[in-house]
Amino acid sequence: MATVMDGDVRAGHAPVNTLYLVDASLYVFRAWHSMPDDFRDSDGWPTNAVHGFARFLLELLDRTRPQHIAIAFDEALDSCFRNALYPAYKANREPAPEELRRQFGQCKALCIALGLSVLAHVEYEADDLIGSACHRARRHGFRSVIVSADKDLSQLLGEHDEQWDFARGQRWGAVGVPARHGVQAHQLADYLGLTGDAVDNIPGVPGIGAKTAAALLAHFGSLDALLERVEEVPFLRLRGAASCAARLRAHRAQALLCRQLATIACDVPLDGADAHFARNAADGGQLGRLCDALRFGPMTRRRLHEAAGVAFAPA
Repeated sequence: MATVMDGDVRAGHAPVNTLYLVDASLYVFRAWHSMPDDFRDSDGWPTNAVHGFARFLLELLDRTRPQHIAIAFDEALDSCFRNALYPAYKANREPAPEELRRQFGQCKALCIALGLSVLAHVEYEADDLIGSACHRARRHGFRSVIVSADKDLSQLLGEHDEQWDFARGQRWGAVGVPARHGVQAHQLADYLGLTGDAVDNIPGVPGIGAKTAAALLAHFGSLDALLERVEEVPFLRLRGAASCAARLRAHRAQALLCRQLATIACDVPLDGADAHFARNAADGGQLGRLCDALRFGPMTRRRLHEAAGVAFAPA
């Protein structure tokens, strides 16, 4: 798929403005696992995740030069509204160590110093913040580019939106979702309601795998229609159709709950956020103090100051 940069118009009628929505937690975790544990801040704490995230962010800003951008962080590590619905949600994940939690705060501070809008909420995940920002921006005539490899976020893609797996250099829109996931973008939550999602500890319907779920949704269109017309399932040209129908009847409530868990909330109150997430002026003083505290080298300091549009004076 051809990429569309900020300000481009697709087919003569696409929105002119682009909002970049970054799934920060994904890139912080990647840096935490991939960067050597050789970096320390002025207090002796590890900063490998901050270094890796800063490199990613600098490359993103250099390549896109965004006028509108928001960086979403996960703060709802064990207080998300989904945990109230299903206490086992993400219970398979180890709690983030304090060394990593500290670096999440430093990554947020770095974004703020660069003049970037930061989204975080104790009850909603980064996906929900991205979804809410995407829907709000769409009402203001923006298209969104969601910077993340997370498959769940593909359910947000509208006609002009794109998702960008930055590390792999892959971009796709709603029309590219079936080739990647086997269903339409708007069916993705229904699909996960059936198959479950081991990453998030969502069980789905036992015995229904990816191919069966995709075939059922291709025929019925939605999970609601499938459950309403479940008596038709045994007559489909589908391997194990009769047992599939029995599973759907037995686990109807679980399928609906799992879909609810997999559905991105798009009505999160983004209090205090600029309606267009316009990039703000950087805080040169705060950026300098962060560079000192994080013990960034001269090259990283120079690049950060250049990205921020503020003067850099080497020590």
